[in-house]
Amino acid sequence: MEMRLPRSVVEIIDRLESLGYEAYAVGGCVRDTLLGREPEDWDITTSAKPEAVKKAFDRTIDTGIEHGTVTVMKNHVGYEVTTYRIDGEYEDNRHPKQVSFTGNLVDDLERRDFTINAMAYNPKTGLVDAFDGTSDLKRRIIRCVGDPDKRFDEDALRMLRAVRFSGQLQFTIEEKTRQAIVERAEHLQNISAERIRVEMTKLLISKDSGQLREVVDTGMTAYFLPELDRMMTFEQKNPHHIYTVGEHSIVSVEIMNDFLRQKNAEAVESLTETTDRVGHDSLQERLGIIDDQIDDGTWNDMEQVIREIVPACDKKTHQVLCLTMLLHDVAKPDCATEDEQGIRHFHGHPDSGAKLAGQILRRLTFDNDTVNRVKTLIKHHDERVQPQKRQIRRAAARIGREFMPLVTLVQYADILAQNPDKAGEKLQRVTAVYRLFMEMEQFHPALTIKELAVTGRDIMTELGVKPGPQIGELLQYLLEQVLDQPEQNDRETLLSLAKAAYSDKIE
Repeated sequence: MEMRLPRSVVEIIDRLESLGYEAYAVGGCVRDTLLGREPEDWDITTSAKPEAVKKAFDRTIDTGIEHGTVTVMKNHVGYEVTTYRIDGEYEDNRHPKQVSFTGNLVDDLERRDFTINAMAYNPKTGLVDAFDGTSDLKRRIIRCVGDPDKRFDEDALRMLRAVRFSGQLQFTIEEKTRQAIVERAEHLQNISAERIRVEMTKLLISKDSGQLREVVDTGMTAYFLPELDRMMTFEQKNPHHIYTVGEHSIVSVEIMNDFLRQKNAEAVESLTETTDRVGHDSLQERLGIIDDQIDDGTWNDMEQVIREIVPACDKKTHQVLCLTMLLHDVAKPDCATEDEQGIRHFHGHPDSGAKLAGQILRRLTFDNDTVNRVKTLIKHHDERVQPQKRQIRRAAARIGREFMPLVTLVQYADILAQNPDKAGEKLQRVTAVYRLFMEMEQFHPALTIKELAVTGRDIMTELGVKPGPQIGELLQYLLEQVLDQPEQNDRETLLSLAKAAYSDKIE
């Protein structure tokens, strides 16, 4: 079996071999290459000790030298080169007490988490697959190397990684491996929130983000996201919904990923024609939406809007949108009331949800920008703005013009995860609001005080008013007038309005 390696990787391997050492590409890069995927990075394992690796190359960084890892820099790209090693005893479900170096490649591969990650490749000697990883790739399963109990006792995060890989690769977790996860889920208590955040974020934006259900079903969320467990069992009892709060939220994450995945195609295909590698039906069919529930025109208009918005969504925004969908209804169980007909209502859940989501995200060590963007989207996800210019301007001023396209995606995903019988009219409204907003944006109407044609200094000068809270009040009054009538945003008109308002106030 021959694999194509990047030139820099081959050069590193060749250099180490010229000095009498063994060297192989190893781990995820081998797995991804065998799957026809582009590896995110390339790791190398070698019989050379860290000191020898450092001597062999001009530019190196001691990234984890206590564990045998040195980063070799080639053409401004870093390649982790790690000495063959055997991990010592683990005492905290996180890290080995000590590591010892070995001269045997298979000993090194044996300490790794899953068979599909325990393969190595050398251009001269070929593939080393001591644990049948290629077979598991063909069978599309995630299986631990050796005893799964031992692997998860060594590092409990591997349990979450198993589900993450199943989501990214659309593989199934082998039964013994899964059972070991169920039995050891509580060990995630010993894992830092930061490490959990990294794995959960990768799963959240993966091809099969529906594997979030597996994190719940195996009992892992109980130890880092108990709010989701509660959501999964909370019935909505409302004609607009067909799922529990949690299932609705996960379905909406899947839909958002369907939207955002369109970005990666050279020519964005119709959502109704898209299929994934494991043969899922089109988005429309997966949601059970048929032509007599949502007409083609409504669907096509939505698709066109998605095509316009998605190209501007970078990876960080992708994460923000999926976190928003996961948590947008997190406060529903706390806000639920039930009327005399037994129908549940959730008044105030967007505001309460934004606050609770912020607490959850900070607990999981997300950065402030992510937290604040998710909170904004959750706070405004349920706004029923009508397709009228005045309403839209006020909504954009309230939400922020930069958030309006993202709120559109959030509302689409939210609606499509509800009762399809009631989706058509809602989708039409969201599309119409977006279209009018974009039409108005061509003229960039003032939505904030900073965008007014006058400043506080102008008002003080022209009206002879001293600095104080009344300046801010006047500016806010002027903004309200401009939101109603954008054409009033010129200096003379605003100063005239300010004079009249100030005169009325002091009389």
